[in-house]
Amino acid sequence: MNEKFEHLIVRAEQLIARIESVLPQPLAAPDWSAAIAWRYRKRSSGHGTLEAVRHVAAMRLEDLQEIDGQKEKIRRNTEQFVRGLPANNVLLTGARGTGKSSLIKACLNAYAPQGLRLIEVDKADLTDLPDIVDVVAGRPEYFIVFCDDLSFEDGEPGYKALKSILDGSVAAATPNVLIYATSNRRHLLPEYMRENLTYTHTDDGEVHPGEGVEEKISLSERFGLWVSFYPFSQDEYLAIAGQWLASFGLDASAIAGARAEALVWALERGSRSGRVAYQFARDYAGRRGG
Repeated sequence: MNEKFEHLIVRAEQLIARIESVLPQPLAAPDWSAAIAWRYRKRSSGHGTLEAVRHVAAMRLEDLQEIDGQKEKIRRNTEQFVRGLPANNVLLTGARGTGKSSLIKACLNAYAPQGLRLIEVDKADLTDLPDIVDVVAGRPEYFIVFCDDLSFEDGEPGYKALKSILDGSVAAATPNVLIYATSNRRHLLPEYMRENLTYTHTDDGEVHPGEGVEEKISLSERFGLWVSFYPFSQDEYLAIAGQWLASFGLDASAIAGARAEALVWALERGSRSGRVAYQFARDYAGRRGG
């Protein structure tokens, strides 16, 4: 009888262990000395983890050309943050390939010695933001929670979670966390012409936007600092391409000789962005090196 009872206890313990393994677990703090950047990953079991990014892109602020105004705004806000001064959550919006994400990476590299750290979170995992904030609250480092290419469709759960964090709810308030997000559109939820039907008109012609439209622009307004990026002109594109070619070791005459090919490359890609300029420089420098 005792043997059967002991066997039953063992089976019960095994069953409990299996159940616990699939239940959501509290987010564990990583080894903060292992890296300056982490990615938040949600496993199929529902467990979230912070994975160290071993090799952060070696981007420097001086590498980013033709966006001096935007660079200064982000640099100033980030410097205030790591100095313990008031600073804003940031929304970087505008044309693709103009350096939005690169600028954040460059700031991380520039201010990591002052304690700046970065946690990249996919928009699908924004519902776990309060758990991430809880893990870093009280740490001496300063954390940027980075959401790249952020936009929402109607009904996505991450929208309300991010809105709550930006509002500074009691559960989320901590002075060592800021949200930096990039997006190709300034209003993070789609807007439709049919929503204009919710407008009402008074006798004097005044227009009052409906509550649905107000809700769609309210998330963007919760970012304290908006930084807009614009398509590059031909001269700006060529200047960026030349800067990257120089970084790959080409001299001034070789860079001048590459102008025509750089323009053709941009024409074929249908864009004169900084990303396209960098891709051209890699291709051109690689072919010459071969």
